[in-house]
Amino acid sequence: MSELTEQITLALNEKAIPEKAAFFPKFFKAFPGGYGEGDLFLGVKVPDQRKIAMQFYKEISLNELSELVRNPYHEVRLTGLLALVYRYEKCKTEDLRKELVDFYLAHLDFVNNWDLVDTSCHFILGEYYWKKEKDLFYELADSGHLWRQRIAMISSYFWIKKGDFTDALALAEKLKNHTHDLMHKAVGWMLREIGNRDFETEFEFLKKYYHTMPRTALRYAIEKFPEELRQDFLKGRI
Repeated sequence: MSELTEQITLALNEKAIPEKAAFFPKFFKAFPGGYGEGDLFLGVKVPDQRKIAMQFYKEISLNELSELVRNPYHEVRLTGLLALVYRYEKCKTEDLRKELVDFYLAHLDFVNNWDLVDTSCHFILGEYYWKKEKDLFYELADSGHLWRQRIAMISSYFWIKKGDFTDALALAEKLKNHTHDLMHKAVGWMLREIGNRDFETEFEFLKKYYHTMPRTALRYAIEKFPEELRQDFLKGRI
């Protein structure tokens, strides 16, 4: 471990809260058979991780970032990913952005819980691939790997915010009947974000698929609908 990564981990340890260290394994399903099985936690709040990442992101090397992202402790990995996002957002050239995208893709095995995915992928992969071919995301969606599939879906959040729904809808169609609740939530969330910007587009998608969508995905998707319309969807009256 380099001097800087040791400094970062020490700073995180100083912010550790024992009660949260005891709670987080339950919250992130790190128990045997859970989706986060085997993960370790220090008990550091996300705002503290953001402050530490912001403090160090400019000076940290990619090798040191790799040490953080590969760390067995969840909060160290998240801090490394946050630092990567901050670094990416300051990149001035395509070459520098591509270098960080390649780094992210080389470390996908360590982006292995929903918060790690959600705080990083759309800022990096979503931004970089907005006006590029999206083959990568369909490959991730077809991977059979929960976190890579969630990365595919949540990366589309960047495109949605730009008013570009085509690939987000295609990925939602591909992943809407996934077996895992975390993907139901991801699909429903992205559909809701589309609807926040273009109600008719989300409505037409749901009208076509809502009878066969998992209930969780549907509930997330229609969360902001008027109550009467929500009930029409939930009771199959559309």
